[in-house]
Amino acid sequence: MIKLDIFSDPICPWCYIGKTNLDRALEQRPDHPFAIEWHPFQLNPDMPADGMDRIEYLETKFGGRDGVVKSYGPVLEHAEKAGLKLDLPAIERTPNTLDAHRLIHWAGVEGAQTPVVSALFAAYFKEGRDIGDHQVLADIAIRFGMDRDVTLRLLDSDADVDLIRQRDAHARERGVDAVPLFIVGGRHAVPGAQPPELWLQVLDELAEQGD
Repeated sequence: MIKLDIFSDPICPWCYIGKTNLDRALEQRPDHPFAIEWHPFQLNPDMPADGMDRIEYLETKFGGRDGVVKSYGPVLEHAEKAGLKLDLPAIERTPNTLDAHRLIHWAGVEGAQTPVVSALFAAYFKEGRDIGDHQVLADIAIRFGMDRDVTLRLLDSDADVDLIRQRDAHARERGVDAVPLFIVGGRHAVPGAQPPELWLQVLDELAEQGD
């Protein structure tokens, strides 16, 4: 097996597109060697704990409505190419993703990390759900064999808050400044939402090296 470390944030549209493109390639190479682990990176580490209004957030970040339209045009274009139908108008709040990252961490312990990541992306970008809300996170957890009551108790505590912040800070210290970022075998960095064709090339090269 070859480790594939993925740095992402579940409110990052490019991360969702990048994961979807990777999935398309892995479907075509079902005997792929990747052992995937997801790592936390908050796009907005200073976001208020209860998030903020989505439109206010976007217009502040991108300098007004025109900036939002300009920035999200390529997102929608690449999402369509990846076969994703995003319901961006359904998103009312931009959440703080610290708790979502805690859930991803706990899902890793349960062997359900990638399905939980997929569910977080879908909940946010397709269903417009607030993935900073503990009840929403517990709804996702229970779908993949995690205990709802335990998840809620953990979310209501400070469990692993410092760990997630330390891991996020460590990623930045190592030079991670944008996501998604994929690290193949601990050595080769693949930044951004690369097309399935690139991942197929990587997988085929790895297969050749293993022959």
